Order: sequence, then C-alpha cells, then structure tokens
Amino acid sequence: MDGPAALPSAPQERAQDILEQVGVLITPSLREAVERLPSRIRHLAGCHFGWWEADGTRPAGKQGKGLRPALVVLSCQGVGGDHMAALPAAVAVELVHNASLLHDDIIDGDRIRRGRPALWAAFGIPAGILAGDALFFLAAEVLLDAGGPLADTGPAELNKAVQNLIEGEYADVVFQDRPVVSVPDTSAMAQSKTGALTATSCALGALAAGAHQARVEHLRAFGAHLGAAFQLTDDLLDVWGHPEATGKPRWSDLAARKKTGPIAYALNTESPAGRALGRLLSSPLPLDQRQLERAVRLMEETGARTWALGEARRLTDTALRHLRAATLRPAAAAALTSLTRLATERDQ
Repeated sequence: MDGPAALPSAPQERAQDILEQVGVLITPSLREAVERLPSRIRHLAGCHFGWWEADGTRPAGKQGKGLRPALVVLSCQGVGGDHMAALPAAVAVELVHNASLLHDDIIDGDRIRRGRPALWAAFGIPAGILAGDALFFLAAEVLLDAGGPLADTGPAELNKAVQNLIEGEYADVVFQDRPVVSVPDTSAMAQSKTGALTATSCALGALAAGAHQARVEHLRAFGAHLGAAFQLTDDLLDVWGHPEATGKPRWSDLAARKKTGPIAYALNTESPAGRALGRLLSSPLPLDQRQLERAVRLMEETGARTWALGEARRLTDTALRHLRAATLRPAAAAALTSLTRLATERDQ
C-alpha cells in the first residue's frame, strides 16, 4: 500500500481514499479468514460483509466504512512498522466489529444495515446470532495464528475490548427501560460500546510494530476518545441525519427509547421541553411519525443538538492531543487526523 502522503490534500477526500486503500489491502486477508468458516456460516458472513446477496448474486448495497482496520494499519505505520505486520490485527478488529453489528441488529430489531436487509432479517435470528458468534471466535484465531507480539498479547487485548463492548451493549439495553439516565452514565456506555474497540485497534497496530508502552497508551487514548466522538456523531445523525446517508431508518433511537448522549442530555435539562420529552418517551405505546417529529423538536428546544456537537468537538480535540503526544511519523499522523475529522464531521 502506498503511504498516506500520496493521497489528495482535501481532508475528506483524503480520508475516503485512505479507507479505500486500507479496504483494498485487508480484503484478501479478510476473505481468506472467512473462508475458514463452515460453508453455510461462510455464506452468511459474506452476505453481511456485502460480498454477495443471499442468492449469491453481486450486491448492490454499501459496504462498511473500514475505520477500525485503518486505525490499526496507520498506527502501525506511524510508529515505524510495516503495514503487512498489522494485517492480522486489522482483520481481527474488523471481524469483531462486524460480529457486534450482527448481534446489535438483532438486539435493536433493526432490519436494515448499510441500506440492505440486516442478516437476521434475511435469514432469521438464529442465523444472525451464530454468524456473529463465528466471527468473534475467528478474530481470536486470526491473532493467534499471526505469531510474534500479536499472538502473545493480541488475544488478551481483543478479549478485553469484547468484554467492554458487551458491557456497553447491555447497558444500552438496560437504559431503554429507565425514564432518565445521567449523561455520565450514557457517556460511559458509549465508551464501552464503541470506544473500547477503536482504542484496541490503535493499540494493536502499535503493538504489531513493537512500539514502547508510552506510545501504545497514547494511541489507545486517541482511539478511545475518537470512538466516543464517533458514537456521539452517530447518535446525532440518528436524530438529525438523513436515512440515505446513515443506511438506517430515521429516529430509530427515539423509537426504541434509547438513552443516547443527545437524548440523555435533553431529558436531564429539567426544562419544560425536557419534561415534555420525558412524558412522551414514557408512553408504553409505539411512537408514531407525528410523535417522533415532536420529540425531535423538543430535543432541539433543550439545546441537545448544540451540546452534542460541542461534546463531539471536545472529544475530538482530546483525541488529537493524544495523537500528537504519540509522536508518529508525519504521514501517518496526518492520515489519522483526516480520519478523525471524517468520522466525527460526516453528514452533519
């Protein structure tokens, strides 16, 4: 893969090109890993990744962004490693991320993923659960087979990230039944649900290159804050984004009574709009289109959108401070900065 310095200078074009390059780099290894699965599970995994449709035809939908593998590869390059050394870790985090998406869609009842039917919606809940389980185990196998530092410390790093991810996912579920959740509790949930894997992606890339611990920890902190900002941006897009950009139905978090950052902030304002939102979301009945539109207006009145945008910027600034402290090679640092901007400023 050519170095990031060869990419266009416009930040968002540069970031998109980086993601495409990393996708080209890891896809053969990702497919090779998936080939290890039993044929029926392999077919399910390929459908989820967007490699083929249920009937084996060429897919028409979007594929994933590939942010986490890019974090692995660029973190490795940034501390002086060769991108090939990062491949097993890049594949492993992409497998874990997609396993979590398979289970997340089932838990949330989301029938659309990347503009296409979610795997469970196409093949049933058992298929979605088992395909996700298979990808989790396959990720650990890929790291163990890598040899070197990744085989020594990688599985434990990845296992910790998965445990945090599970904790965050369960908190997300539990919070739906609570009328109000504090903003700090919601932030901790987002950090576990999303930040843990982005943090581990950066750490694994540095470990693959044999970086010393101080640089590993700065990159881990960079990834953690980036992940939290990424999740908050997703939460913003669910309320104020466009379905064609997100690939998911609009206002699904509100409909499910999730306590995302913006929703939790609005409910905790103790303003007339915040109290009205609380009454609306406490209804045991499904919310119709008119009620969802009212919920969005009430959130706007509480200042939730302004708060979330400011908090995402704060998290991004903290992430970039840790990135600078890691003293990476300039091209990799510039590429990671571009990815950070793309991840936290997209489609707003």
